[in-house]
Amino acid sequence: MKILIINGPNLNLLGSREPEIYGGSTFEDYFSSLQFKFREVELSHFQSNHEGEIIDQLHQAQDDFDGVILNAAAYTHTSIAIADAVKAIQIPVVEVHISNTSAREKFRHTSFIAPNAKGVIAGFGLKSYELSVLSFMEIDE
Repeated sequence: MKILIINGPNLNLLGSREPEIYGGSTFEDYFSSLQFKFREVELSHFQSNHEGEIIDQLHQAQDDFDGVILNAAAYTHTSIAIADAVKAIQIPVVEVHISNTSAREKFRHTSFIAPNAKGVIAGFGLKSYELSVLSFMEIDE
């Protein structure tokens, strides 16, 4: 199984950005541990602060991957274009968030992606990604 993790804007700052919300680990460090834990899954990741690049990755993913874990970050609440891209591709997408977006500012309570995603996992810190990988393993069985 091949899974692509796509991270949106400002997630390149994990480890230094608001550690009380997002934790103190960089995504690269966490990703290495995720790869070690799920050696039977081929994991790749991509991060961009640019909406169009995220859309391009979603389009390309259906040719090379069995699924996508998408943390669109703030674009979750603003981007109809990313939501449309998720709807348009033929592989499952799991929306993931490090924080519990429902417990944060009101504008974060709405996701344009969720209606087109296979599922949503939020609020478990970086472990949200691990839970997302597990969800794909369950989907695949």
